[in-house]
Parts: sequence; C-alpha cells; structure tokens
Amino acid sequence: MARLSRLVLDGSVRRAGHGRVLIGGSPLTLLRLTDAGAALIDRIEASGSGGAEISGGAVTEALVDRLLDGGIVHPVPSEGAFGLHDVTVVIPAFQTSHTTLAALVDACAGAAEVIVVDDASPAPIPAVDGARMVRRRANGGPGEARMTGLESVATPIVAFVDTDVTTAAGWLERLIGHLDDERVALVAPRVASAPGTGSLARFDTARSPLDLGPIPARVRSGTRVSYVPAAALVCRAAAIRAVGGFSCDMRFGEDVDLVWRLDEAGWRVRYDPNVVVQHAPRATPRAWLHQRYQYGTSAASLAERHPGALAPVRVSGWSAMSWLAVAAGWPVIGGVIAGATTALLARKLRDVPDGGRLALRLAGLGHLYAGRSLAAGLTRAWWPLTVAAAVVSRRARRAALLAATVPAVIDWCSTRPAVDPLTYVALRTADDLAYGSGLWAGAIRARSLDVIRPDLTSWPKTPRRPTRATA
Repeated sequence: MARLSRLVLDGSVRRAGHGRVLIGGSPLTLLRLTDAGAALIDRIEASGSGGAEISGGAVTEALVDRLLDGGIVHPVPSEGAFGLHDVTVVIPAFQTSHTTLAALVDACAGAAEVIVVDDASPAPIPAVDGARMVRRRANGGPGEARMTGLESVATPIVAFVDTDVTTAAGWLERLIGHLDDERVALVAPRVASAPGTGSLARFDTARSPLDLGPIPARVRSGTRVSYVPAAALVCRAAAIRAVGGFSCDMRFGEDVDLVWRLDEAGWRVRYDPNVVVQHAPRATPRAWLHQRYQYGTSAASLAERHPGALAPVRVSGWSAMSWLAVAAGWPVIGGVIAGATTALLARKLRDVPDGGRLALRLAGLGHLYAGRSLAAGLTRAWWPLTVAAAVVSRRARRAALLAATVPAVIDWCSTRPAVDPLTYVALRTADDLAYGSGLWAGAIRARSLDVIRPDLTSWPKTPRRPTRATA
C-alpha cells in the first residue's frame, strides 16, 4: 500500500444507504462499503480538513488504492522520505531578464542544484549566481529545453519551473511530500494568474486556463482535472524518463501529453491547490488571443496520441437527446426523456437504500451538467457550425445567444470577478472563439475531426450492481 499518513474526502462525496454507499469522485463512482470500509470513511469524514491518519492495518491496500484512484479521497502530505537535497530544479529560459531569473533561482534555495537552460536566446543569457547555465545551440521550445535540463539531473526528484512563474517560499517542500506515495510520478500546484490592471488581467484572475481551481484531484483525462500545466511541476525523475519525458516535437500541449502518458503507464499524477504559484498573464489582447489559439491547435496532436481523450463534450446520450428536444422547441418531449432516464437509473439502483431519491439527484445534476457542457461546445469547439446554423435559423440564433450568455452570467454571479458582467461575457466568448479557431485549424492540418466529436455515454454504462470494495 502507498505510504500515506493522512487522507481527506473529496468535496463531491455523498453517502447513502445508512453510510454504506459512497457516491463521488471524478468520474462519478458508486461504491458499496464493507464494515471496515465504512469505518474508514467515518474516520476520514470526522477528521475534517486536517485528514485522518491512516496506518497499514486500518484498511486493505485495495480499498485505499481504489479511493485514491477514483478521486474519492486525497492525501495530505507531510514531511517524509524526501527533502530539498533530493531535488534538482530545471528552468527553461528564452530571452529572460537576469533579474527575473535571479529571483526565481533564489526562490529555489536549498535545492540540490538549479539548472537554467538557455533555449538559444539571440543574446546569451548571463550567468546567474546559484545556478548552472546550459545553452542550447538551436531553439526547440520549452519541452525540448526541459529535456535538455533533465539529461543533467542526478537527483531522484526534478522540478520544472517556467520563467513567467513567481513562487513562494516552501512550495517545493509541500509538493515533495506527495512523492512518499511510490505510485505518484508528478504533482503540480495551483497556477493562479498574477494580479494586474486592466480587464484582461482581471478576467484571467477569474478564468485562467492554467488555474484549475481550489479542489485537490487525481489528474486523469476525462475527469474534473484532466491535465496540469508545466508552469510548475515536481516529478519523480525515473518515472519521467521511463515514459520518454516531454515530447520534443510539440510546442504546445507537451505537458498534457506527458501527464496522460504517465497515467496510461500506471503512475498517479496529483494536483495540490494548497500550494499556489503565480503566472504572469498576457499583456495585450493580441497576445492573449494568440495564446488561446495556440492552446487550441495542440488538441489535434494530443488526440492523435491519445484517441478519445479530447472529446469537447462528454455527456449521456439521453441527456443530449433531452436538450436537443428542448432546443428544437419540444420541451415536453425533452422532459419525458429526462424523466425516463431517471426511472431507468432508479431501477439500476433498486438494491441501494433510498435508491429512488439518489437516482433523482444524480439524474437531475447530470442533466444540468450536460446542458452546461453542450452550451460550452456550441460556443467553443463547435462555434463555426453554430454560426452557420444561426445564419439560416432563428431558433439556432436564440440557442447560440443563450449558450454564450447564460453559463457566463451564472459563472459571474457565483464568482463575482472584478470585471463587470458585460465585459466578462464578451471576454469569455472571445476566449472560446480563439480556442475553437485553433482547434479547427489543428484538426484541418491533421485531417481529423476527432477533436470535435462528442463522447455520448451514459452512467452507469451497464446495469451492473455498484462495485463492492472489500476491506
């Protein structure tokens, strides 16, 4: 079993059936617990944010691993087997100022070594006190620069930090603790957008694509946190080397590709938002839109390497049919479809206490999530099709307007960003259009439509009984 000292429950977890049925995690999982398993969850639930201490004899390895892999529980790391003397920090740099690099090197004080890789800057970057300088002969992009640095790493742990990131004291120590779990290969902090002036900076503070939110997660494609950016990472060097490291032929998306290859190889990747670093946002509208566009172009390459992982929308086929009926002007039919799926789910959960009420909750939330996901698809991945439909159909125009505004307004009301509602909606729409444009450009170059094909599945997929985790 992984060496873990404390565990906390994910915020999505709900208990039913007198505490013997567990629902939560990402993707959504339903577990029936034995006495020992229920006792473990009782202890974790009662411990709050501090986490419950777990010993090897408290529960079987299979249950702990199942809970961790399903995102139902998360570890609370503490001081363990590794220290700063086990870490080498690699900083890929291109035309970076000496002042910026010096501050970043100082923030890594205590590490065994700091390696700055100059990715063939036109004017060589001057040496920085406390760091070893490595200069590449040709510019290869951040992924290739990181791999150049990795070649010189002799410690068991390597940390990668970009030059547009500001770190705080202690960030490395906290993340290192996750590697006490021998199956964890990579852990990432929360990458918040650095405060700035102007609408773009304030929008990024609320909705940066690098900021994955305040909830810890097991990182895996198709889940709540499906990737982590390479702005700041702490990795097990042997694991990174074992899967081939960063793909040097990718200028964008190489971090997502690495995370998914680690997961496919059986490693765990963790996201710890209790550690926060700051990333400098793009300063001009042109640079900001270009960044979003480039992120979109990486999707086709990722889809080629990881088939099925880049679906722009993942919803139940029944939910999609229900919302399609509503959009077509047949809300009664849509309601009937939604009600039928709830009844079918209740039948699948008939052996679970309070299964009917549980089915109503799960189906209701599922349909609401599906509506939001489909709206995002209309304004992001499918926006050229949405525009084409809107040209010829008044109903399509109404659907497009609602898809662009309603989710954005809901977000604004729930987060209250320092941007007025109209500006927030406009910038969110611009963000979606820029990313979607890049996505289509990449798909056309790759001659593949995988990145715009939805994944229409249902939950549970088969009428099986809830998985029974033994303890």
